[in-house]
Order: sequence, then structure tokens, then C-alpha cells
Amino acid sequence: MPDSTSVCPLCESHSTTHYFRDQRDYLQCDVCDLVFVPPEFHLNEQDEKERYDDHENSIEDEGYCLFLKHLLTPLVERLPKDAQGLDFGSGPGPTLSLLMAKEGFQMVCYDKYYAADESLLNQSYDFITSTEVIEHLREPKVVLEQLIGMLKPGAYLGIMTSLLPPIEKFAGWHYKRDLTHIVFYSDSTFEWIAKRWNLQLEIIRRDVIILKKGN
Repeated sequence: MPDSTSVCPLCESHSTTHYFRDQRDYLQCDVCDLVFVPPEFHLNEQDEKERYDDHENSIEDEGYCLFLKHLLTPLVERLPKDAQGLDFGSGPGPTLSLLMAKEGFQMVCYDKYYAADESLLNQSYDFITSTEVIEHLREPKVVLEQLIGMLKPGAYLGIMTSLLPPIEKFAGWHYKRDLTHIVFYSDSTFEWIAKRWNLQLEIIRRDVIILKKGN
């Protein structure tokens, strides 16, 4: 029987193969193409939060705002007037919600460390954003199901995460150097996600993905 640490945390397949090794091991799912770090290499939640506490992203950071606009701009183009949203994993200094407010869209913020109002997860939204979050998920299947379940029919899930590069570039890929990054998604992974949950997929750029729920 396969070791439970080798089970894909997204599609739960036992069909995984070794992908890469540095200070951590990386496995790749043969079904959904996810590359993931086994649990024995995960930071504990206290160490993880300490890493997040060091983030100084804010509305005053022009570079960070420009970065977020890579998602904001195409998302706003798709939203109906008066759409209301959730910023999932908003971090210690919410920024995207303030930028969206300038565009006329109201958002609430949820973050398990900094804004853990669980009641927000029992509501439905016209759009949900999750910027630089899903690469941190220990249980991506559980969280994605939760987020998709909160989308109204025809609603959008806007994601920012760096897509997996070709294997020959993985060794030097900056994104995996962050020890809080434990799951990495390829184009094929998002195609699997879209098919699994009946979503329309748009890969806007190598770090911006928009998924639309069916009506």
C-alpha cells in the first residue's frame, strides 16, 4: 500500500512519482500533474505564520499594487456592476480589497491568521480572489471545494500563483525556495481542476488564472 505521504493532496491519487529533491522532496501526481512537498517537510503553523508576519505588503507599496493589478484588471473587466466579493487569504495588510473598492466593488476579507471570521465562509459571492495563497495549502482539494462552493452561479474565482515551469528550470525556480510553498500547479493541473468542478478556465498569464462557475 502506498505511503500516505505520497497521496496527491488535490485529486487523492496514489499514483505519484518522485519529481525533484533539494532540501525537500517533491512528488508529482500522475493524474492531475500537481507537484507537492510531502507533509514531513512542511513548516509548523507557528513557523509559517512568522514567515507571513515578515510580509510588508500594503496599499502604500506601489510595486505590490501593480503586481495585484495583473489579476484585478482582467477580473474587473468580467464582473457585473455591484458584484460583491471575498478576498480569501488577505494577509496581514489587506490591499486587493482596497484596490477593488476604488473600482466600485465591495469585498470582505478572510485570513486564517489575521482575519478569521468563519461566518464569511458560509456566504455566497459574485467573485472570490486568492492571491499568492493556493501554493501554501496543505489540503488544496478541501479549500478549492470550499471556495467553489461559495461562488454564485456564473461567479469568478481569481487566483494568483506562479505556474510550474518546465522540469529543466525547476532547480533554479525562485518560487520553490519559499519553504511555505508546498504545492505547485501546472497548466494541466488547472485544466484538471476546471474539468473536475465544471469551471471555465482562463490562464491570463503565468501567474494569473481566472475560473468561472457555470450558471
